[in-house]
Amino acid sequence: MKQIRIWISILFVVIAFSVRGANRPNLVLVMADDVSPDMFSCFAPLTPYGMELAAKTPNIDKLAETGVAFKTAYASAMCGPSRAMIMTGKYGTTTGALQNGLWLNDSRNTIYSDHLAFGKMMAEAGYATAIAGKWHAGSQMPHEEVVGFQEYCLWEGPKEVLAVTGRELKKDECAWEDDSTPSRYWKPCLIRNGELVKVKDDDFGPDLCADFILDFMERQTKEGKPFMAYWPTVSPHGTRNGQPTNPFRGEPGDLGTKGDKDNGPRFRSLIEHLDSTIGRIQTKVKELGIEKNTIIIFCSDNGTAVTAKTRGVERGCHVVFMVAGAGIKKCGLTDELMDFSDIAPTLADYADVKPQQKVPFDGISLKPFLTGTTDHTKPLIHGFISTSQLVRSKDHLLEVYNPMLGMPDGRFYYTGENRFWKGYERVDNNPEHATAKKQIFRFLEQYPAMGADHLHWQTKAGQKFYKSYSSEKERSKHLFNHKDYQFYDEE
Repeated sequence: MKQIRIWISILFVVIAFSVRGANRPNLVLVMADDVSPDMFSCFAPLTPYGMELAAKTPNIDKLAETGVAFKTAYASAMCGPSRAMIMTGKYGTTTGALQNGLWLNDSRNTIYSDHLAFGKMMAEAGYATAIAGKWHAGSQMPHEEVVGFQEYCLWEGPKEVLAVTGRELKKDECAWEDDSTPSRYWKPCLIRNGELVKVKDDDFGPDLCADFILDFMERQTKEGKPFMAYWPTVSPHGTRNGQPTNPFRGEPGDLGTKGDKDNGPRFRSLIEHLDSTIGRIQTKVKELGIEKNTIIIFCSDNGTAVTAKTRGVERGCHVVFMVAGAGIKKCGLTDELMDFSDIAPTLADYADVKPQQKVPFDGISLKPFLTGTTDHTKPLIHGFISTSQLVRSKDHLLEVYNPMLGMPDGRFYYTGENRFWKGYERVDNNPEHATAKKQIFRFLEQYPAMGADHLHWQTKAGQKFYKSYSSEKERSKHLFNHKDYQFYDEE
C-alpha cells in the first residue's frame, strides 16, 4: 500500500511537470543595436517629421500590428547598461552598471555573480538557451555557468578569441573595421560554441547569426524542449562599416568607409535587412508548426547614435519594444508604459519560475498586460545614463535629473497624451503639476542619484571618466537634444 502511494505521488509530480512544460512558450528575443523608434515605419507617423527618416520595416510592423507595441519604452541611453538591465531586471543604480565606462563597485566583473542573469534563470527552469550577436554586457561571458547560455555564436575580438580558443586571431581569418576591431558584417569574426567560425569574403555576420538562431529553434523543436533564443544583433549600429547585399544597396564584401557620406542610406539598409531577418524568424516559426507556442519580442538597446545615444534626454533612452505571438493580445500601439527592468520578470513569469535571488527585480512582469488579464502596466518608468536619471508617467516627464552636472531639479514637463517630443510643456514650478512632480521624486528616493562624494570618483577609473564626462563639450551634448530634435523647451 505504501509503495502504491509513492508511485501515485511520483505520477502526480510527472504530470504536473508535463502540464507546466506544455504551457510554457518558446521565447525569441531580438534586440537591435543603436536605433530609435522613429527609424521604424510603424512608429514614424507619430513623430514630428513622419516617414522622412524611417526605413521600410513590414515584418516588424506586422509584430506591432498583431501584438503589442509600446509607444513609450525606456532603457538606458547606452548599450552596456541597457543590456545589463535586460539580463538582470534591475536598474543601473541597483547593479552599478551606469554607462559603458562607468561600472560601480567592480560590477563589470561581478554583475552576474551578484544578480541573477535571465540566461541562467531560464536554463535552470528547463529551457534550452542560446545567444547570438553582440554581448557587451559585462566581463562575465554568456557561455559561463553564471550567465547560463548553453549555446552561442558571438561577434568578438582578438582577446576573446584567445581566451576561448587558446590561440591568437590571424589577420586573414576575418575582415577588419580598423586596426584593432574585427568585422561584424562582411567576413566577420564569430566564435560559435567554443570555436572560431571559418568565414569567406561574402559571409555576412547578421546572416550567419540568423542561421544559428534558426537552426537552434529547429533542433529544440524536434527534441520537444522549450527554448529561449536571445539575439542582440550587431545591426544597425551607427557610424560602422558594411552594407548588406542588394536589394539592400550594398555589394558583397564591401566594408565602405566609417563616417562616409552614405552613412544614412547604409543605416537604413541595415535596418531593412534586420527586418528581413525578423521575417525569416516568423517564417521558421510557421514551418516548424509552433505558432501557438512561440512568442517573439523585438526591441532596441538605446537611441540612435550621435542624435540620441549617451544623452540624458528622453530620446536617448526611448527605445522600441513590442511582443507578438502565442497568447499575446492584438493591441497594436499602446500608451501603456514599460522599461527594460520588466523584461527578466516577464520571462520568469512565462517560464513559471519564482527565482530566488539576493536582490529582487526592480521591474514587473508584463505577462498580465500582454495576455489581456489587465489593461495597465505600471504608473512610472525609469531611464538612466551615467549620472543622469529620467522618469516618465503617461502625462509627465522628468529628464536630465543630474546634480553632478548642475541639474539638481532636472527639467520637468507636462506631455499630456503627446509622445515623441512634440507638444511638451515645461512646468518645473507650475503648482498645477506639483503633485505629479512630487510623485516622481518620491519614486527616485528608491534609486538615489550618484553624488560628487561617491567613492568611485576617488579611483583612477572614476577620475578618468569624470574628466571627460564633465568637459563643456560632453556636458552640453549630454544635457540637451541634438539640434535636429529640439522640439521642446530646454532652456
